[in-house]
Amino acid sequence: MRILWRPFGFSRRLLKVESCRVTEAESLSPLAWASLIQKLSRAPGIFLLDQRKRFSTMPETETNQRDSELFSPPSDVRGMTELDRTAFKKTITIPVLKVRKEIVNKLMRSLKRAALQRPGIKRVIEDPEDEESRLIMLDPYKMFTDDSFEKGELSILKQLNVSPQISKYNLELTYENFKSEEILKAVLPEGQDVTSGFSRVGHIAHLNLRDHQLPYKHLIGQVMIDKNPGITSVVNKINNIDNTYRNFQMEVLSGEENMMTKVRENNYTYEFDFSKVYWNPRLSTEHSRITELLKPGDVLFDVFAGVGPFAIPVAKKNCTVFANDLNPESHKWLLHNCKLNKVDQKVKVFNLDGKDFVQGPVREELMQQLGPLSKERKHSVHIVMNLPAKAIEFLSAFKSLLDGQPCGSELFPIVHCYSFSKDANPAKDVQQRAGTVLGISLEACSSVHLVRNVAPNKEMLCITFRIPAAILYKNQTLNGDNHEDPPIKRQRTDKDF
Repeated sequence: MRILWRPFGFSRRLLKVESCRVTEAESLSPLAWASLIQKLSRAPGIFLLDQRKRFSTMPETETNQRDSELFSPPSDVRGMTELDRTAFKKTITIPVLKVRKEIVNKLMRSLKRAALQRPGIKRVIEDPEDEESRLIMLDPYKMFTDDSFEKGELSILKQLNVSPQISKYNLELTYENFKSEEILKAVLPEGQDVTSGFSRVGHIAHLNLRDHQLPYKHLIGQVMIDKNPGITSVVNKINNIDNTYRNFQMEVLSGEENMMTKVRENNYTYEFDFSKVYWNPRLSTEHSRITELLKPGDVLFDVFAGVGPFAIPVAKKNCTVFANDLNPESHKWLLHNCKLNKVDQKVKVFNLDGKDFVQGPVREELMQQLGPLSKERKHSVHIVMNLPAKAIEFLSAFKSLLDGQPCGSELFPIVHCYSFSKDANPAKDVQQRAGTVLGISLEACSSVHLVRNVAPNKEMLCITFRIPAAILYKNQTLNGDNHEDPPIKRQRTDKDF
């Protein structure tokens, strides 16, 4: 009979294992060794510690539980709705290695694997019993005894005359030592989704809480402020985006109620009242993508411009920009941001309904751009329609928009129209819906770009196409004209979903 035990981290409980004596011959036989492991696996609580054929009495179920609980807040904070930071105090036992203070820096480079990697906790602390020594915190999931060191680590310890003996240290954890997701996971009902992500808009954190999280909303808000430097206000959206002005009602969960904010996106600065305009920081990549499509001298019509995230970067490229938004607040901050970014001389700003903008300023400018002298024009015309909930409906404003005879189709404006889709084939869905509004098929003469996943089974996409003459001009027939237009460079189609 062999008695197996493990000296660190758990009680020195002895476990007797019958009929598991290993002979010299068996230790050399892989088959015999595998057989022994199978026997031991039937004895609960035994697991292989390393490749040197040592065993430990640490129960597997106890290990998993301890691993998950070691750096978790105390269990009695479950259900807390008003934040009490003092309730998060907890003492845990950590393995430490005692070393001379003058060799700490040299030794730490060789103990990266073994050292504790926990943000907010010092890896080296003073030895309370010896001022000439320091204690190196070790990873409690990896380091159990001196046998837990790898050969290379043991070699360095020997060179520096450091004993590999591991000791215990009682470490007190406080609220400051826990991550926001750990705190919320401990507080919210077990098994429920935890809110740890948010949209950051300057000093504001914007959340979309679910019903089961609402009883804890003020605590969640305070935790977000505590754990995210620079966040001084946390808000929760309490209704869907208004399709007219593209803003939404919000509730301040914690912090200041000041919604006036400043953000930097793609090296441009925007200021606005977040409670009154639309801003989505998750669209910065899309703003850059569209901006890169335009060349100096090109023309951009931004039908739903917001506070200027498309218009301003494009204007900086020496393009001519016509930017419009129906929301008076967006219009005000669009003017402000154009001046702030020194492009106010390159952007003409309007405060109109999207349809009126297309059939008014856009029509007038297109009549000039596509007039008798248009063959000498070398620049492109782009129209951005970023109102995903309704933009496709506004495509009807382009039908029979212009008078006269069409010029070369390569000069016709390129539309970038955004939409949401919950369809199993979202790209095809967007193409079909846009084509239905225009009365043509767009599947052969458009590209679809996946912008982002908005929610489970809900995508935001951008369909890009050149408006055919049969749509843009009065008294024109289709006759397949839409298939003769130069193809738009493919970005992503329904085959990519």
